[in-house]
Amino acid sequence: MCKNKPCTPPKDIHPRWLKLRELVRALRFPTRWVIIEFIDDGVRSTTEIYEHLKGRSEGLTKQGLYYHLSGLKKAGIIEVAEYIEDGGGAPEKIWKLKTRQIVFDLLGDSGKHAIAKKRKGRMA
Repeated sequence: MCKNKPCTPPKDIHPRWLKLRELVRALRFPTRWVIIEFIDDGVRSTTEIYEHLKGRSEGLTKQGLYYHLSGLKKAGIIEVAEYIEDGGGAPEKIWKLKTRQIVFDLLGDSGKHAIAKKRKGRMA
């Protein structure tokens, strides 16, 4: 499909497709699902997440963990809840889920209004 060059979407790609693609890319790794399930409704430090993955024999480096956390954050799935100062060095990030559900509106904002109007018209 994209022989000898990076794959890029066509220039006329729909913006909602780009958002959907971002979400799919963020969730394509099994490790990221483990992170999401581990955080659950609580908060977890970067160290806790790393130790959990290490205990599951994920074979993940700290750099690999940061890659996955960054991908989930960029997609709006997790966010930093707070920072913990440890005395020396950079503060540790505490993560939480930003959302439990992903709802993708195929029609966009204009579609919501159109659906609402149609429903009102049917009821009248």
